[in-house]
Amino acid sequence: MTKYILIAGLLFSTSLQSIGQNEVVGQFLSGKSVVFVSASTTASPSFSWKELAEELHPSLIAAGGDPIAYYELEEAILSDATKNSYASYFSRRLVQNIVLLIRKNDGQFYSHIFPFTGNGNIIAPGENWSGSAENLEGLKNQIEALNSGRRSENFLVIEVPEYPPIPGMENNSAQSGYLAENPLNLDAFKLGVLLTGAAGNEGFLTTFRHDIYGKPEQEVATEQRAEREGMESVFEANYPHDVVFLTEAKSNQELIQDGVQFLLMKQEGREADLMQSMGLDPAASEQPDRVVVKYFIRFLVRNEQYIGTSWDADPNWRVALKAFLEQVSR
Repeated sequence: MTKYILIAGLLFSTSLQSIGQNEVVGQFLSGKSVVFVSASTTASPSFSWKELAEELHPSLIAAGGDPIAYYELEEAILSDATKNSYASYFSRRLVQNIVLLIRKNDGQFYSHIFPFTGNGNIIAPGENWSGSAENLEGLKNQIEALNSGRRSENFLVIEVPEYPPIPGMENNSAQSGYLAENPLNLDAFKLGVLLTGAAGNEGFLTTFRHDIYGKPEQEVATEQRAEREGMESVFEANYPHDVVFLTEAKSNQELIQDGVQFLLMKQEGREADLMQSMGLDPAASEQPDRVVVKYFIRFLVRNEQYIGTSWDADPNWRVALKAFLEQVSR
């Protein structure tokens, strides 16, 4: 993930003239786009993500784009299953481009256009168009200048932003196997704990979430090092069974052959969104918009996800991990 943050930082360049960027812009001018918005709720003046969509939709059309749908980024990145559902829908709609609109806590606006990967990663590191501005009007001007002398091939575009539902998403929590229970037989099999963070390109889309976008590489590296060093001590104090700390990704079959039938998993996002995605009532959260960490255990043999009998998510990963290990070890 560290290298992705570095890449995101480099994307602030104001030069939009490279060959790769021209190719991205050309595709934007000739194919459908989906827009993800991540907006800070504390920036001033305040904009909800849908208000940003309504403000910037005319600019994307003026630039020659065909934005067919808008979604909140935080909703899409809740889990791999969620991203796969979005990607499947985008493929059926013949989407070619992913537009990212970010509004950070300090009020700065950022935008990127990436080619759609066609899979659950949705975007991947590589050539893209990027822009940034201190205010909304500045970002609008940058977006509208995208086509500068190039004719758009997009016709009959929609005049107002649309928010179409993702087919099947209403059943995601039931289909994803989340169980508000503690897993059995933890004492009989090893629990695998992946230390390397997001592998490959799976986590790249998450780096555009407004609260972590552009975070300096050194800061991210320091946080990851602290997590790696601290996780072992949390396990030693709160988990009595066998643990295998994994430094590289392995297939489920390889893990099972090594005696690992359970895998510790982690999701991070707004509390209400996480609760809903895991089949719980989001109204039970006293702070639904706070970003929290939730650990759970995946039973590899049946792909069941055990979230525990009580909700224990917390903004601090150490607190969340300790609470989860305590309850599954009872």
